[in-house]
Amino acid sequence: MGLTTRLRALAGLVPAPARTGAPETRSGSPGGALVFAGAADEADWSERSYGSLARAGFMRNPMVYRCVRLIAENAAAVPFLLYEGRREVEAHAILDLLAQPNGLQDGAALIETLVGHLLLSGAAHVEASVLDGVPRQLHALRPDQIRTVSSADGWPEAVEHRVGGRVRRIALEGDGGRPARILAIRLFHPLSEADGFAPVGAAQTALDLHNAATRWNKALLDNSARPSGALVYQPGDGGNLSSDQFERLKAELESGYAGAARAGRPMLLEGGLDWKAMALSPRDMDFLEARNGAARDVAVAFGVPPMLLGIPGDATYANYAEANRALIRLTVLPLVARLAAALGHWLGAFFDDGNGLRLGFDADRIEGLSLEREALWTRLQGASFLDDDEKREAVGYGPRASK
Repeated sequence: MGLTTRLRALAGLVPAPARTGAPETRSGSPGGALVFAGAADEADWSERSYGSLARAGFMRNPMVYRCVRLIAENAAAVPFLLYEGRREVEAHAILDLLAQPNGLQDGAALIETLVGHLLLSGAAHVEASVLDGVPRQLHALRPDQIRTVSSADGWPEAVEHRVGGRVRRIALEGDGGRPARILAIRLFHPLSEADGFAPVGAAQTALDLHNAATRWNKALLDNSARPSGALVYQPGDGGNLSSDQFERLKAELESGYAGAARAGRPMLLEGGLDWKAMALSPRDMDFLEARNGAARDVAVAFGVPPMLLGIPGDATYANYAEANRALIRLTVLPLVARLAAALGHWLGAFFDDGNGLRLGFDADRIEGLSLEREALWTRLQGASFLDDDEKREAVGYGPRASK
């Protein structure tokens, strides 16, 4: 029996299958009217696991994808520098290792991977392949393959790396004065010492809203209509629907027309049935602006100016170049400084002279900050109260070598 035939039978317009016992009638509004208010399904939120957020966000949402790519690519483009005290070291095994960490990745790819893990999981882990006490290769481990193991007092003491059926336990602290083979970098998590909290987790509600809006629009395009309101039954003979007829009719409508996947499906109504639009249409509730608002929330969570994502209506920055400088200064460079400090301290401990080694970065080679750098040099050039060495120190250079 098709839906139209069932609706007509339920409404008493055609004979219904015989039932045993006297049907119980259900009173309705005056005149025996049946009103069905089309209700949406309960909100469906994505899981908070790394795999779920990576698929729903980075792999299916263009805003999250672009935010991660903007931050990761800009971070990977910042060159690292190695210092011993205040003196720059131009050649060292640490620099060689960071330039070519393993046979499958160069240095930029490794930094992109680490930044992506931080943004999507809140934690990044780097394992060193050590030979003769010296790291020879660096590998970024996938967050979904890592489980942090805590000690009895609650502090992280090791990680378990699972690949297929193989599980390796790697201590987070070295023994015998040797550094650990693994480095764990975590973003601040207010409720956990062992986990990091990812920006995509804070943007989860906006992410789900943006994805749901995209699915809704796709469903409307597929179905070419938008039934949204109440189904009213006005019998001509004054009769009422039985309870069974009422429940079956409501179930048919909920299963056939409720939910985003069925949005806009056309409805065929016959005698005694009338559709009354009640809910606001997407145009009435400014559906497009709600979607753009969700996109702005995603951008804010990642620290990316919405102007760089092409979201209309956002004029926080005067121009694109200013928004790009804000991205580099407020989001990329703090993350690069965090990575440089963690990697430099960890890798430096593998070498005998590691106590005085530290990693930094060369902000002067960042193209997006060229205007700021030019303005700084102009101001220093006119600062007659500073000597040459003081001016060099102000821009991050050491004193000139004595002749």
